Amino acid sequence: MKFKIVLVFILFSGYVRAQNVNIIPQPKSVVNGTGQFTFSNHSTVGVNDASLLPIARYFQKQVSLSAGFMLAVDNKDAGSVIHLLLTNGDPTAGAYSLKIVANEITISSSNRDGVFYGMISLLQMIKDQPRGETISLASLTIADTPRYQWRGLMLDESRHFFGMEKVKQILDWMAYYKLNKFHWHLTDAQGWRLEIKKYPKLTLIGGIGNYSDSIADPQYYTQTQIKEIIAYAAERFITVIPEIDMPGHATAANKAYPQFSGGSVEGYPNFTFNPAIDSTYQFLGNIIKETSTLFPSKMIHLGGDEVALGVKAWSLNPSIAGFMQKNNFADVGELERYFFKRVADTAINAGNKVLAWDEATGTNLPADKTIIFWWRQNLPGQLHLAVQKGYQVVLCPRLPMYFDFVQDADHISGRRWKGVYNTVGSVYGFPERQMQNNEDLQSKQIIGVQANVWTEMIGSEKRLDFMLFPRIAGLAEAGWTAPELKDEEAFNNRLKASIKIYDAANIYYFNPFDKFFHDEAIDFGPKIRKMERPADQNIEDEGYRPRRRHGKSSKRTSHSSKHSSSSKHSSSKKSSSSKNSSSSGKSKKSSHKKRK
Repeated sequence: MKFKIVLVFILFSGYVRAQNVNIIPQPKSVVNGTGQFTFSNHSTVGVNDASLLPIARYFQKQVSLSAGFMLAVDNKDAGSVIHLLLTNGDPTAGAYSLKIVANEITISSSNRDGVFYGMISLLQMIKDQPRGETISLASLTIADTPRYQWRGLMLDESRHFFGMEKVKQILDWMAYYKLNKFHWHLTDAQGWRLEIKKYPKLTLIGGIGNYSDSIADPQYYTQTQIKEIIAYAAERFITVIPEIDMPGHATAANKAYPQFSGGSVEGYPNFTFNPAIDSTYQFLGNIIKETSTLFPSKMIHLGGDEVALGVKAWSLNPSIAGFMQKNNFADVGELERYFFKRVADTAINAGNKVLAWDEATGTNLPADKTIIFWWRQNLPGQLHLAVQKGYQVVLCPRLPMYFDFVQDADHISGRRWKGVYNTVGSVYGFPERQMQNNEDLQSKQIIGVQANVWTEMIGSEKRLDFMLFPRIAGLAEAGWTAPELKDEEAFNNRLKASIKIYDAANIYYFNPFDKFFHDEAIDFGPKIRKMERPADQNIEDEGYRPRRRHGKSSKRTSHSSKHSSSSKHSSSKKSSSSKNSSSSGKSKKSSHKKRK
């Protein structure tokens, strides 16, 4: 008993002293030593395994950019003062130890992920120091391991397109905060952004327009660009997962290939694929196979959400009704599950895991090949069902993990849920603060957390930054740091210290400690608009279309599809894709067209 008390005291002491080390996310254990290590142009980084050389060179480049001096890299460890080592130790992916003493620094892990994250922690400490001819770091020992293996961020580029350079910048920040899954929402009603060579009209026609301009020039990623971004992410230990939305949210695809449309209902033209013809499954199967070949993650997100918004068209189509009768389907819901199981089987047979929003929990998918994304915090039963059925689950509920929600009471452009918005603190406190009485949170089926950036109201890089920073730092702690180590006051102190990093990177962020530091970046001004609620939808979300992403809405957080013409909203004059967007494989400038 006495030994246990001493051990707890030692661990707690290490945690308390860690508060002076400005690392986000908070490491598991930090114990201060004596003395300090001094970097200079003469410092050498060595490795004990050739597979670590890319990490050493990444560190070399980042130190050059942030501190202004160049470290040498040696493909051997002998003679170096900064050691990157693969060793036997904690087998958890991402776990590492970092030891700084007076004459050397050692980062060790049983896996390359861990060495990379140890290097990131060291890099954060370097960035926290004033720039000069040398940089000194106090001696310490860090032992660290991530809480979750899925620490994700989703970017929607169907609604508004941002281009390669912005995506790379986001990947850089994900790496800086030890996030490791980039969920790329590339298709939806507003635009198809992924080149499929077998079906070129998907991008040439389906890529036309965006959420705020239905006739904007086509914008999309070529397969060459996709491969470049995947390689860029892999260097940062980030897995890229594409989303091909089906059977709903299919308007852009059906614009290009109308023969596969499931029909239209008011407000949702050609919203679904036709589930009653074999050619639909051949079409989608070819897309899935080509996508699978392109993305080495061997995971494809197939959407599966909100089909009910346009599914009435199926009931009105005689051929679909006949198909249902022939197959003894009781209702369109059963037909929807048939559709999703069939396309999921195609993805699985191509060697992929199937990822889907929580509506797919009702489909009979193989538990070992399925990951469910629980996004509807008002439906905890969906989470419970997913856990019961043995699915792995990623937690990404609207509250607090939707970064299109406003983050301050005074912000006017964005969504809320019954008046609730998503602060950096609420993201930091997730999931315990919001789910403290939910027993499913203790399940081993919960593999991680993710924040989703829907972009109906985000059309410029400036606003994208404003909505992402600093909540991305809260996301980092939600995904990495054990709940018993969380201390919001300490987190805020570390966040205050790191805000200067945003300034140095020219990030237009929201400052929660001085909310007037930057004006709210607004691309689309709010406009009151009333819309009749569908009878089968239970809508609690202000600014909801209804769907998990924004749309035309009925309260103060809704928005017009037009850009504001006032100087206050000058950020909307900027192209949604900036100078880095691509069209038909070429880089083009494309500005939103203002409508009268």
